[in-house]
Amino acid sequence: MTKMIAGYASDTATVHPCGKIAGTLEVPGDKSISHRVAMLSAISSGISRIHGFLNSADCLGTLKAMEALGATSHRSRDRDVIVHGTAGKLLEPAGALDMGNSGTGIRLLSGLLSGFGVNVTLTGDESLCSRPMRRIEGPLSQMGARIQLTGEKGTAPIQIQGGQLKAIEYDVPVASAQVKSAIMLAALFAEGTTRITEPAPTRDHTEQIFSTLELPIRVDGLSIEIDGFGAAGPKLHAREWHIPGDISSAAFWLIAAAANRRSSVTLKNVGLNPRRIAVLDVLQRMGARIKVSPIKQSSGRGEPVGDIRVSGTKLTGTVIGGEEIPNLIDEIPILAVAGALADGETVIKDARELRVKESDRIATMCANLATMGVEVDEMEDGMRIGGGARIRSGGTVDSFGDHRIAMSMAVLALFSDAPLTIRRVQCIETSYPGFWNHLKRLGGHVE
Repeated sequence: MTKMIAGYASDTATVHPCGKIAGTLEVPGDKSISHRVAMLSAISSGISRIHGFLNSADCLGTLKAMEALGATSHRSRDRDVIVHGTAGKLLEPAGALDMGNSGTGIRLLSGLLSGFGVNVTLTGDESLCSRPMRRIEGPLSQMGARIQLTGEKGTAPIQIQGGQLKAIEYDVPVASAQVKSAIMLAALFAEGTTRITEPAPTRDHTEQIFSTLELPIRVDGLSIEIDGFGAAGPKLHAREWHIPGDISSAAFWLIAAAANRRSSVTLKNVGLNPRRIAVLDVLQRMGARIKVSPIKQSSGRGEPVGDIRVSGTKLTGTVIGGEEIPNLIDEIPILAVAGALADGETVIKDARELRVKESDRIATMCANLATMGVEVDEMEDGMRIGGGARIRSGGTVDSFGDHRIAMSMAVLALFSDAPLTIRRVQCIETSYPGFWNHLKRLGGHVE
């Protein structure tokens, strides 16, 4: 059963077919990095300046939560985010912290708060309160935090009484950067050395940020060791942060251009973290014409950044699965669109985790692709897509309140034979508030 999201009543967008898209864009800041930097800036001493912070509902929700815990923040005249930190001390909030639709926000903040001696309840919208949280409750409880999942079937709201943590050795059962990062944040406040082992490589933004902050972390293949600071926690100092463009946002325009021979798009200042660019590998495997131009940065600027230029061609189907899945899990809905536009069959497998995202992304994408005339077979852990069919609008599709489904269907509508109306598109604000303006800037037409 596909999950429905309350709060997005009748908001719709109608996207018209487009002969080509072309132009240059700078996509918004990386969502995953924005969450992490907001939390760590909030517990630092001094005033941090964040360039490129993602001004989305999810990331603003994390900032608001940190303000309820004692930090303050504001936008500067040049739109940077300024965070006044708490010097490692957090207040007990007056009420529950509402994390909206953000799985990253609620899981990472659970890890951080496990290190503080405060009573906190974290909650969110209907979708967030249906997603699995036992995966963080287990390791955080082993470390000594008192975690109570008060929702049905081990879900939020999450009640946390933190403090007095001890180090653990933990093998993460499901490849998840969110679970890994929650443990890493808690480990900073534990006595002893915490060792975390992943089943497969996942995005490593937390490791990169810890290294930037010169925290005691050692990475050896799939294992990570963190020396804890005990209940006092680390003494973090404010700094200047530069957040690159989010490749998950860039992926929509990469595929919109790659599948159209007449299109050409350049995306500026995109993050090129090696554990985030699997989408580029898949597209190049499908025949996409992509040129990546790394940008040389001054020391201390964080993760690698570059410009990506894509020129349209005819894509061919491929198989997407195995160890590449954790590092492109957010891009799978739009890669399903690429499969629909390619010649031949595309198979997506080993992606069962899509069942417990903002919607059941396997079911929602299969239903919407079928509505658009695409031959698609739903599998338990993915889908089989027959490319090359004529894309027909089907009139209306539903995003089911899932931002990545809404944006993926908007891209597919560019290749349709008639305008397509997408229901419940307000959810796009959670990750890409400028999406519709960027679509228009590249030559698309949307009502």
